[in-house]
Amino acid sequence: MIPFRTPKSFGAEHTFTENLTSEVYLEEKLELIANKLEKRLEIKKLAGRTLTLKIKFSDFSVQTRSKTFPHYISDRSLILSNAKELLYQEKLVNSVRLLGLSLSNLNTEKKEKKLKVQLSLPF
Repeated sequence: MIPFRTPKSFGAEHTFTENLTSEVYLEEKLELIANKLEKRLEIKKLAGRTLTLKIKFSDFSVQTRSKTFPHYISDRSLILSNAKELLYQEKLVNSVRLLGLSLSNLNTEKKEKKLKVQLSLPF
């Protein structure tokens, strides 16, 4: 069954067989995830304004870091460069067991005009 609703975000993530500590390996994995995300966005012809990086550490704690752009992005190189920025925003204390990237605020969201009405109550 195909859901009949507009997606609010698109993402890709990867859990590693071994916890990663090397920045070189983390960047390689981020590149693979960015490629996967770009392909998914390309298939659906989507772009987003908010990039979110998800990091799960070896102690199973999770951190998310995000950045919102003034324009829509879907290009792998833009996703990757900003994901690296988010990754190094703070020093990584533990080894990493999962990395994920997602884009939200997609170009599918329609700007609907909402009518504001004050309800009256019978007194």
